[in-house]
Amino acid sequence: MSYSFSELDFMKPELGAEFTGEGTHFAVFSAHAEQVELCLFSEDGREETDRLPLPKREGDVWSGYIAGLRPGTVYGYRAHGPYEPAAGHRFNPNKLLLDPYAKQVLGEIEWNDALYGYRIGDPAEDLSFDERDSAPFMVKGVVQDPDFDWAGDAAIRRPWTETIIYEAHVRGMSMTHPGVPEELRGTFMGMASDPIVEHLVDLGISAVELLPIQYFPDDRYLLEKGLRNYWGYQTLGFFAPQPRFLSGRAITEFKTMVKRFHAAGIEVIMDVVYNHTAEGSELGPTLSFRGLDNASYYRLSPDDPRHTYDTTGTGNTLNVAHPMVLRMVLDSLRYWVGVMHVDGFRFDLASTLGRTRHIEFDREGTFFDAIRQDPILSGVKLIAEPWDVGDGGYQVGGFPYPFREWNDKYRDDVRRFWKGDGGLAPGLATRLTGSAPQFNHSDRGATSSINLISAHDGFTLMDTVSYDGKHNEANGEENRDGHSDNHSANLGAEGPTEDDGIRAARDRRRRAMIATLMTSQGVPMLLGGDELGNGQQGNNNAYCQDNEIGWTDWSGLADPFLNFCKGAIAFRKAHPALRQERFLTGEPAEDGSTEIAWYRADGAPMDDAAWQDENLRTLCLFLARPANGEGADQLLIVCNAGEDCAVTMPEVNGIAGWKRVLDTGAEEGAFTAHDAGSPATVYAASLAVFEPA
Repeated sequence: MSYSFSELDFMKPELGAEFTGEGTHFAVFSAHAEQVELCLFSEDGREETDRLPLPKREGDVWSGYIAGLRPGTVYGYRAHGPYEPAAGHRFNPNKLLLDPYAKQVLGEIEWNDALYGYRIGDPAEDLSFDERDSAPFMVKGVVQDPDFDWAGDAAIRRPWTETIIYEAHVRGMSMTHPGVPEELRGTFMGMASDPIVEHLVDLGISAVELLPIQYFPDDRYLLEKGLRNYWGYQTLGFFAPQPRFLSGRAITEFKTMVKRFHAAGIEVIMDVVYNHTAEGSELGPTLSFRGLDNASYYRLSPDDPRHTYDTTGTGNTLNVAHPMVLRMVLDSLRYWVGVMHVDGFRFDLASTLGRTRHIEFDREGTFFDAIRQDPILSGVKLIAEPWDVGDGGYQVGGFPYPFREWNDKYRDDVRRFWKGDGGLAPGLATRLTGSAPQFNHSDRGATSSINLISAHDGFTLMDTVSYDGKHNEANGEENRDGHSDNHSANLGAEGPTEDDGIRAARDRRRRAMIATLMTSQGVPMLLGGDELGNGQQGNNNAYCQDNEIGWTDWSGLADPFLNFCKGAIAFRKAHPALRQERFLTGEPAEDGSTEIAWYRADGAPMDDAAWQDENLRTLCLFLARPANGEGADQLLIVCNAGEDCAVTMPEVNGIAGWKRVLDTGAEEGAFTAHDAGSPATVYAASLAVFEPA
């Protein structure tokens, strides 16, 4: 069947391919193109059946309406215009381009030199021009029908004080779980299968933070090494779910996953990559944005627009300072909230999004202002990865409300304290109380810090106590990639061991770190699999390991450590003193009682000399949440990174006696309440919590 554009002046405000019920409206932005063609394909995407110039241009938006064109239609674009790399323009109509607003992507990229706008191997490099058709090797967009039965689904909007985040990979989470049907493993439906959901509910998780699920291709250089892009930080389609995570062809599987999580009381947070795309530097392929309008979509070097300006370490930087690129990002975010019902976002390399036209980071910049005034986006969970690789890119604490931020300072100080490094008492105190030096400003609350001990990038918790150094040889980069400063220790043997003493020491340190995470002010984030003792063979950069290295190992379901993690999360939920909305300053409460105080092991208040003691390994924190019509919640938290220690119970708020309610030094009965006495023994390398008796 051959199609043509309607002569009716049918203009919709939306960009992308929008099915109206009677036909489909197409619209795409390009400020510098001279003509944009819509290309239609057979159902399998192999045969180009129609090539139609978009008939209307208004405000640099090219558009047209085709009556009778239905969902399921496969399409792409070709853009005509100047090929002038020196001026930043790289139009090449021989290259099929993915619609930036495509809601579904068909196929996989088949890497071929025809995908590049210039001739690979030409001495002139990207100044040359390639005339081969890239369509046979390119993915295509698919027109969608947005209808879905959301009956019974509602946004949870859980307060940050009640939030426990679980970072997970859709594919890796379900690939080896014995209870997930084999045909669903590695997919959205596998992620939302009963065994996975039940595990998260039983653990006490309130939100899953999914590594990138927007469409991303495999990098050519990885495929040539027999590897693939596992983590997914190379987005090409900001509106489309990753096809490899579908068990069939329907993107409604993603919606079904979200609906199932919501039914279980779990919010869904997406890790999103709006700082760069999969097209790489000026020497990368022409797949979408580069061919549609390179000079608008990307930041180019102010000295030579032939070259991209890179603050992300990937070869390019998305130009969010451009109003239409900013619109695309905002449209994408609103789509995932409004149409796909997600509950929030974690922004990869978010400092890049705050960079102005002059490249500097600006916390009052256009992107943040646009988010904050948006009635939809300002109400969902927003988390920044507060750094990029450009000048001035490290911005922990620099983001505006309502953003929360990943806190690598928390990770490093907690790891170093429990590793036994000296002089860490002040650092640990700061992290236990919400990292006030970073976040207690500009009316930001005590939930601004996303506290983590491990994440996808770096060692897992088990590897943190099992390896002195990284072991990334499987990545094919001679172990040069990944962080070298992991603040880890193998406790006697590099990697797995059968030595009972070493295994016990590793278990104790893991319990201490999880207990620290769950007793700190802020928002705890647990790396998926840490509760199971999951390791990655010492690989701290498993971005390309779509195999047993990167997948979650479920053999730890019977490990007592899993029950400890459940208990630690339940303990946090039971104690409002551990999850307060405001920073505690040390000033007396309205009733004159103490809300926060620090003590030495001998029961005396901490003084300047104690804080400056490089050898101090035992720190006691008293926390209280004053009574609000009910009894106050009062806790004494003792962190002991040294040997067994006798701790004199302090007298505070008239408390006459204490009982021990959490003890990471106890291999069994860690949450069994019993009288503590005074002094109380706090075991080596352990954390103990006491309540008024």
